[in-house]
Amino acid sequence: MEYNTARNHLIMREYGRNIQRMVEYILTLKDREHRQQQVMAVIELMGTLQPHLRNVEDFRHKLWDHLFLVSDFKLDIDSPYPIPTRETLRTKPDRLPYPKKYPRSRHFGKNLEMVMDKAIREENPEKKEGFTQVIGNYMKLAYSNWHKESVHDDAIKSELNTISHGQLQYQPGVGGGALASFSQGGEQQPFRQGGGVGGGSKRKTFQQNKFKGGSGKNNKQHNKYKNRNK
Repeated sequence: MEYNTARNHLIMREYGRNIQRMVEYILTLKDREHRQQQVMAVIELMGTLQPHLRNVEDFRHKLWDHLFLVSDFKLDIDSPYPIPTRETLRTKPDRLPYPKKYPRSRHFGKNLEMVMDKAIREENPEKKEGFTQVIGNYMKLAYSNWHKESVHDDAIKSELNTISHGQLQYQPGVGGGALASFSQGGEQQPFRQGGGVGGGSKRKTFQQNKFKGGSGKNNKQHNKYKNRNK
């Protein structure tokens, strides 16, 4: 019995030892044309063993690179792609610079500081007020999410004043019209009353039409209700 410890090193486990043995056999072939035919058959078998590579862009190029890697770059054949070398495949990519951001107020994050800077630079007073109200409401939401309790408007007003160095003044309870104007690009949009889509008017219309019209059971209930009140 032959154990794995007595075998040579398996270069790519994804393809298994049989593919590596086939490549080792191809290296022993003297005829270049016969060697080329065997390589094409091995490439097709490698694609069958790794079907997920078909979803990768230019997957056949990747198969040929893997073939040369399994052969330890000793295979002398004609390749439809540039023949890789040990240096090109083993070279590590350049290190990507990681953005380093150190927010002044970590509990609010860096994005809030970016919005505050944009609000401070805003010259339109109505949009600046809308920015300020949005920032204040977001601060209240962030505080409630982290501390699981409500926060007083005066605390938000004081903290925003401190963070912005007095350049943004949050007005608690104000901002309905300002927020609507800000969200619509300066065009005043009145809010619907009653809550939700349609507000209370939809509920009122439903109650008024409850005993009007209809057929079958609804008409019987309407007549019974009418006769009882005579």
